[in-house]
Amino acid sequence: MTDVMTPVTQAGEAAPAATAGAVLPPLRIGRHVIESPVVLAPMAGITNRAFRRLCREYGNEGRAIGGASGATSLYVSEMITSRALVERTPESMRLIEHDPDENPRSIQLYSVDPATARAAARMLVTEDRADHIDLNFGCPVPKVTRKGGGSALPWKRDLFKAIVGAVVEEGAKRDIPVTVKMRKGIDDEHLTFLDAGLTAEAEGVAAVALHGRTAAQAYSGTADWSAIRLLKQTVTSIPVLGNGDIWSAEDALRMVRETGCDGVVVGRGCLGRPWLFTDLAAAFAGTSARVTPTLGEVSETLRTHTAYLCDFYGEEERACRDIRKHIAWYLKGFPAGSTIRNSLALVDSMAALDALLATLDPDASWPGEAAEGQRGRAGSSRTVALPDRWLESRELSEEHRRTIAEAELSVSGG
Repeated sequence: MTDVMTPVTQAGEAAPAATAGAVLPPLRIGRHVIESPVVLAPMAGITNRAFRRLCREYGNEGRAIGGASGATSLYVSEMITSRALVERTPESMRLIEHDPDENPRSIQLYSVDPATARAAARMLVTEDRADHIDLNFGCPVPKVTRKGGGSALPWKRDLFKAIVGAVVEEGAKRDIPVTVKMRKGIDDEHLTFLDAGLTAEAEGVAAVALHGRTAAQAYSGTADWSAIRLLKQTVTSIPVLGNGDIWSAEDALRMVRETGCDGVVVGRGCLGRPWLFTDLAAAFAGTSARVTPTLGEVSETLRTHTAYLCDFYGEEERACRDIRKHIAWYLKGFPAGSTIRNSLALVDSMAALDALLATLDPDASWPGEAAEGQRGRAGSSRTVALPDRWLESRELSEEHRRTIAEAELSVSGG
């Protein structure tokens, strides 16, 4: 893999050289050097402080196996709505919390207008609440795209440029790098990733990440890694990260080989399997060590995850409600009958969780292929929900400009 291009910073400075045996050099995101070129993708309801802590601990183990040192992989918060952040809603303030040892502190923002995006970024920067800001232009969820946000937004070139430029400008005041995460486009007839990548690069972002699917695909079908390769060939002065269908460390290595990307973004592949970050760190350090936990070890991880959620929410019952959605992911492929699985999916206390986990066979070995592969819902392709007449032009309509102007007045208090 010696033909993989070395990532460079905005100023053109080469990233640190790879250590002996490493597949890729460390990833540079602005002033941050990420030893293992892996990013935890923001996932709504998943990548809260508790889950990030768990993934970070496993990632550190992987670096130890590979003999690497330095900053851990980059673990991004779940998507934060800029408007809610500016209004300081209790939940948004909870979601931007970080552990004391979490570094870099990474937050993903979502916005549909530059004024609110700027105000949210300014808050994060001036109040020292983040070391890295990621901008969401990839969410395919109807309630987001219907407002012209997420993966629908790059279609409007001037709006995309204005939002990215505003946040980069705020971040630059305290050397906070900004990155962009996006999809190929709205659908196969309305692709935006190359235009958006070049615009983001010109506006001064520190890196761009591409999920190789359109919004219309949601999570169905197969990610188009050739689009990642094309983006890497097009955007040449900053790192390009690849995302989509990384279910194992071997998938990540193959993506790097096939696309030349400077790092990978992992989402659904780590659901119920935070030790994937151990595998990834080891793989990128050039070792073949992989984690194959017993059911007892998986149960212990599940319990630790729940304990971290208790700390995050400050409420045991809410933590137990949250962990329920992770149960099937953790137990995938293991010999645990429907009765115990159903009971775990209704757990309401740590005591109940402990009692149920105690009924599992701790010596059951890793089930191999049955526990590997796709995780989370794939869904099916669909027509993307969009604002009225959104696709008629790549530029904003007068009506939409008025809406943005109203948002600016609202944020400024006018």
